[in-house]
Amino acid sequence: MAEAVSRMDAGSSVAAGLALEHAVPFAAGHELVRQGIDDLTLVGPISDVLFDQLVGAGLVSRIRAAWIGNVSAGSGYNFRRAVEGGALEVENHSNLSVSLALRAASMGVPYLPTRSLLGSDIAAEPQFEVAEDPFEGQRVVQVPAIAPDWAVVHVQRAAPTGDAHLWGNAGITYEAVRAADHVLVTAEEVVDESVIKSDPSRTRITREQVDAVVEVPFGAHPSPVAGHYDRDNEFFLEYAEATRDGFDEWADEWIHGVDGREEYRGLIDRDLSVTEPTVAAEVRYGQ
Repeated sequence: MAEAVSRMDAGSSVAAGLALEHAVPFAAGHELVRQGIDDLTLVGPISDVLFDQLVGAGLVSRIRAAWIGNVSAGSGYNFRRAVEGGALEVENHSNLSVSLALRAASMGVPYLPTRSLLGSDIAAEPQFEVAEDPFEGQRVVQVPAIAPDWAVVHVQRAAPTGDAHLWGNAGITYEAVRAADHVLVTAEEVVDESVIKSDPSRTRITREQVDAVVEVPFGAHPSPVAGHYDRDNEFFLEYAEATRDGFDEWADEWIHGVDGREEYRGLIDRDLSVTEPTVAAEVRYGQ
């Protein structure tokens, strides 16, 4: 993880938390904090408290997102303090406009149009342009492309080559992977390439897109990973209380005070295992 994250430069734009509340790459985010890679621009829809933690560590200068906070508790206090103190530039989006911005970049076009922002305050944000549709003459909002330097995604399994399987809610993960210049994949397990080849339809993150693969079990905690562990709701509530007036003490315990994810896992005394696993129907391939 340390080697992979060290490839990111200060001043990079990083897309993460792309599967909404699912599979948020917290382990990679914590390594960013340890290495102090700063002046970051963060891109995402709903990152839960990942972005709040990176802001609390003083690594972020700009955020381009739909929502920042703590889904379980409301405010992300580090983010709130930074905005109120004028220390953070925020570019407001809706979930759809972030998706369209990344999709535009993945398609190699300068923008994509939408009507969904019309009538909202977001349409007046300076990054958007309201224009007339040349075909129907109706007003549309032009959403400019966003091409991050890095997309960081967490998946259930990946091969060393970079081919990966993600199931459950993917949010806008695939849009970001295709839009980014570089991709870091963290995985619950690294598997033989034959496992990935056994289900080719699920391989929507592919080797030519990926710069690094890191095996990191429990790498998305406290967010859930479908089929592996549930959301740790109590952790989010405890985090909110612990960071209400500051961040350093929490970070010393949960980021700087642990030697890797295995030791981090040892601090969690709750059973988050999936109690009612659901298995998909068999898929048959043949020649």
